[in-house]
Amino acid sequence: MLSHVNNKRVLSCLLVRAATFDCTAISLSPAPKQKPVDCLQSAVIVANNHHTEVRSYMAEVRLESVSKVYPGNVRAVDNVNLTVKDKEFLVLVGPSGCGKSTTLRMVAGLEEISEGNIYIGDRLVNDVPPKDRDIAMVFQNYALYPHMTVEENLEFGLKLRKIPKEERKKRVMEAAAILDIAHLLDRKPKALSGGQRQRVAVGRAIVRHPKVFLFDEPLSNLDAKLRVQMRTEISKLHSRLQATMIYVTHDQVEAMTMGDRIVVMKDGLVQQIDDPISLYDHPQNKFVAGFIGSPPMNFMEGQIQQEGGLYFSEGTFRLRIPERYHEPLRPFVNKTVIFGIRPEDIYDPSYGTELPNKQEITARVEVIEPMGSEIYLYMTTGKNPFIARVEPHVRAEIDQQKQLIFNMDKAHFFDASDERNLLFEIERDAQAAGSAI
Repeated sequence: MLSHVNNKRVLSCLLVRAATFDCTAISLSPAPKQKPVDCLQSAVIVANNHHTEVRSYMAEVRLESVSKVYPGNVRAVDNVNLTVKDKEFLVLVGPSGCGKSTTLRMVAGLEEISEGNIYIGDRLVNDVPPKDRDIAMVFQNYALYPHMTVEENLEFGLKLRKIPKEERKKRVMEAAAILDIAHLLDRKPKALSGGQRQRVAVGRAIVRHPKVFLFDEPLSNLDAKLRVQMRTEISKLHSRLQATMIYVTHDQVEAMTMGDRIVVMKDGLVQQIDDPISLYDHPQNKFVAGFIGSPPMNFMEGQIQQEGGLYFSEGTFRLRIPERYHEPLRPFVNKTVIFGIRPEDIYDPSYGTELPNKQEITARVEVIEPMGSEIYLYMTTGKNPFIARVEPHVRAEIDQQKQLIFNMDKAHFFDASDERNLLFEIERDAQAAGSAI
């Protein structure tokens, strides 16, 4: 009996603590019937003690020189400057330990800021508790209450905020319709699949009508097929709600397919902020180039040589460098650089005949991976391994010495000391001028 009482006390404590994170302001104006989600985009009357104020639910998020320093001078996040635009879907991506989740938790108010300022809209929120920030967070582990039905899970935070029953019901039904979970409202979490549980977790955020949605690796617990399905659903949800969303993931495929812009982080530092295609085509450094893209970019160390024109010499082969790259690379003649090329920019000779700046090499085939729509050839020059992504009907055999074509118009060169992209400025200038590199 005592154990049962203690368990109830623990559960009550957990529910109350969870409720303090339900930070939605109270909406007193009805949503238009023809467009249930419009209430997320319009200004509403918000109750605030004994007075009211008009406030828009969606807002930009601004981080100014934000850092998180743990004891021992461990800088988990170092001097992050970032503006998330109103209604933007921004993705924080990077390997484990890069500081992306810590950054998100500082925005949420779950981590204290060591240095800098965070604004949600025009409001400085450094010292504002999570429940008062008008944000909603979706966690990796769903955080659903197992003894409650889906409907009870969706409305629980609203009930604690003392939102009227009719308004709670309306918000729950709106969220259920958006996420296609209306038929699940009477079920408990144990009767749901992983994808359905994640929809409920997202729905619990939607009913709050927050200024900002925060997603902390929400798809990590799902299998590969469900991850693809759910990332599509979250992207469609953003299009419908036109909400400000910040999404954390370690999966660069999620980042590329979902984000309006992507923030690539490493060791607490922001490496680059850009739209997906610009990140892919014009990486600022070797880390970004290798992290974005699957299979990753191939890298080979060698020297820039000058004999009439400029060449890259790997030791077992030599590649002529296009003339428009000569100016930024000329200071590195007879110096070691890192050559980079993506697997899809390597061709079988029968498919790359019309490339204006093609260079042919010979390498040995080590592994062949047929993927159906394409083939991955794992090659070696003797000094460097690399991957070629070729057409599905290309013939190759293990240990064969095979000829391949490098498209030098898609080549990248990185400084061997600081790993910066030596062609970054010329690539971006050409992009701005509307030229294809």
